Amino acid sequence: MENLRVIARMRIRPNKALRILIADEQHFYRLRIERDLNHLGYYRIAPLHQLVQVFSAVEYDREPLDLLIINASLVKGVKFDLFSFCMDNPHIRYALIYDDQQRGVPSLLVCRQHKVLISALPLPDLETLTHLMAKVETCPVAQERNGEVGA
Repeated sequence: MENLRVIARMRIRPNKALRILIADEQHFYRLRIERDLNHLGYYRIAPLHQLVQVFSAVEYDREPLDLLIINASLVKGVKFDLFSFCMDNPHIRYALIYDDQQRGVPSLLVCRQHKVLISALPLPDLETLTHLMAKVETCPVAQERNGEVGA
């Protein structure tokens, strides 16, 4: 109950122009995250289920992605540095990597320049998404784009 009060106090007017991509193999997880984001007022969301789809969406689109929410398990068994991909890619403004089972990772770790957040949680909850969206909303580019899509 206390978490809902915190969320209500943090509630900001959502920027409906933000482009959000959710990547997870599990349909239910993608749906749950999308519903939570819808609850917060965000609807410009693309759910994907394969890493190759993420590459295509990020690299071949003309405008950068405002937020990538991705399950770390998408790169299991593949030699790929997801953190570096998100951190160094100019087409990704912010990223949340969740279900990162590395030892010693706290439940929510904010990395350099606050561009990439890493979470050990198996699925980001509404409170985590609310804090994340507040951070994305304060980005100057996000504020400029606020007028692109009617509120």
